[in-house]
Amino acid sequence: MTKPPLTLYLAAPRGFCAGVDRAIKIVEKALTKWGAPVYVRHEIVHNKFVVDDLRAKGAIFVEELSECPTDRPVIFSAHGVPKSVPAEAAEREMIYVDATCPLVSKVHIEAERHSAAGLQIIMIGHAGHPETIGTMGQLPQGEVLLVETPDDVSHIDVRDPDKLAFVTQTTLSVDDTADIVTALQARFPNIQGPHKEDICYATTNRQEAVKAMARQVEAMLVVGAPNSSNSRRLVEVGAKAGCTYSQLVQRATDVDWRALDGIASLGITAGASAPEVLVDEVIAALNERYDLTIAEVETAKESVHFKVPRILREIA
Repeated sequence: MTKPPLTLYLAAPRGFCAGVDRAIKIVEKALTKWGAPVYVRHEIVHNKFVVDDLRAKGAIFVEELSECPTDRPVIFSAHGVPKSVPAEAAEREMIYVDATCPLVSKVHIEAERHSAAGLQIIMIGHAGHPETIGTMGQLPQGEVLLVETPDDVSHIDVRDPDKLAFVTQTTLSVDDTADIVTALQARFPNIQGPHKEDICYATTNRQEAVKAMARQVEAMLVVGAPNSSNSRRLVEVGAKAGCTYSQLVQRATDVDWRALDGIASLGITAGASAPEVLVDEVIAALNERYDLTIAEVETAKESVHFKVPRILREIA
């Protein structure tokens, strides 16, 4: 039986970013240094395949520090944690390793610097996301106010409209965040922003690749987890950029093949916490059903690398 032709466009860059790569290496190196088990507070990154792989190697994932014994190391996830978490670990005399992405840590430092200058902080982010919780938890309660939409800006109650600064979650939609920043600057003309964009390079680059690809395809698959903010944003960005159908899949078994019936062009990208092996798995599944012609849509090259913490560079 002849397979229907399909032009497959691969977004580049896609998949792992430097912060995710570093966080995974931290868990692996901790297992090498201290042996199993090593505890990890929250999913190290938002991807079930990655978490299951590390669990099989000896990592134990928990949601709260209270679930960890004091005689085993604990790692804090790439999303960052409130200041109270390392303080509690120190009080319990635990060995802990902070896998917070350095670009998230940069936002934490910005917030503290603005607060030290007497400014109240407005954070653009998603309520309940661990990165948002971690950033807001760098300062006392009430010092950071959360907004999720432009409409939220008109309802926030600030202490002094002339003494404000804003920071953002690193994994947001670039375009949606720009709309919120515009609303903030319209209501609070003296508000201070970051010296450099808080939305990280990887989020920005993956969204730009999706925008370029969306104009060439009838449908798009985003490989990533449903609790991954940056992966969900890629689905939204693809739809807004003109791709009529965008689907988030964790792996090939999640693809809704009926929705792809009859298409001649398809785009694939992957969120920053999705390994390339899962993209390869989807491509293999497509190859079984279609006569593929593969092209790459490259909008940027990435060469960012982050070192693991010193305690893990000193392998026993």
